[in-house]
Amino acid sequence: MIEYLRNWFWTYIWKPLPDMPFGDWMESFVRWARDAWSIFFDGTETFLESVYTGLTETLLFLPSGLMVLVFAAIAWAAKGWKLAATVGVGMFIAAWTPYWNETMETFSMVLVAAFFATALAIPLGILAAENRTVSTVMRPVLDFMQTLPGFVYLLPVVMFYGIGVVPGMIATIVFCMPPGVRLTELGLRQVDREVVEAGQAFGASPAAILARIKLPLALPTIMAGLNQVIMLALSMVVIAGLVGGGGLGSVIVSALGRVEMAQGFNAGLAVVILAIFLDRVMQGLADRTPVARAAELAR
Repeated sequence: MIEYLRNWFWTYIWKPLPDMPFGDWMESFVRWARDAWSIFFDGTETFLESVYTGLTETLLFLPSGLMVLVFAAIAWAAKGWKLAATVGVGMFIAAWTPYWNETMETFSMVLVAAFFATALAIPLGILAAENRTVSTVMRPVLDFMQTLPGFVYLLPVVMFYGIGVVPGMIATIVFCMPPGVRLTELGLRQVDREVVEAGQAFGASPAAILARIKLPLALPTIMAGLNQVIMLALSMVVIAGLVGGGGLGSVIVSALGRVEMAQGFNAGLAVVILAIFLDRVMQGLADRTPVARAAELAR
């Protein structure tokens, strides 16, 4: 009986509903946009590719041994000799693998994507913190962006840009941007209202209050958002190897397709080392903000 009712419902109630051609509509829109905005897409591709290529060539200009020392020096400046020693050993291991060039390519992709994602996220976060309407509109958009799997971001960018490094970076920028927006807004909203009112009492303009009071006090939270942006960017550039993104992502995808254990382990180890370096350096920089130092002294 239950089976009969289910078949009857499917045949006479649900099935007659027409199939909506959402896919056809999307394909038509992509074809139209690619032709109508070809100057924008071509210009974006050329610009991002030139930035990525220039940064990669700069990182590969010095021998790997000297670059290991550079990474260790950055870690020492960020958090001290212990992190410098850890990063130095880790980068030495990465340089010892056959994929140092790919490691630097991945590092370049992460830096470029994180930079542009941050450049978009912080102004949007400020706008959302200062305007309730913008925050209300932006919240479901950010929820939608954060619930989509990373692989889904690859399809539209491949439609617009084809296969290569640039589609991977654009997908990474969109994928890793939401945490930066959310934590920028959160940090600004958590600023003590009494401090803001004190600035207003002294006649400070809204722009001065934002630049000299709110942003410095919200900086630790903003830095936490930047850390998440960078970590998500690193994870996404590896996935971007599926669309010819280059770097360690392509090596891992190739190793997965051919079940090459040694190749996959070496590339995965380099990804882990990069993640440790980026995460710890960003934490060290966040600890050096004036607010974080004041909180540490208060303890």
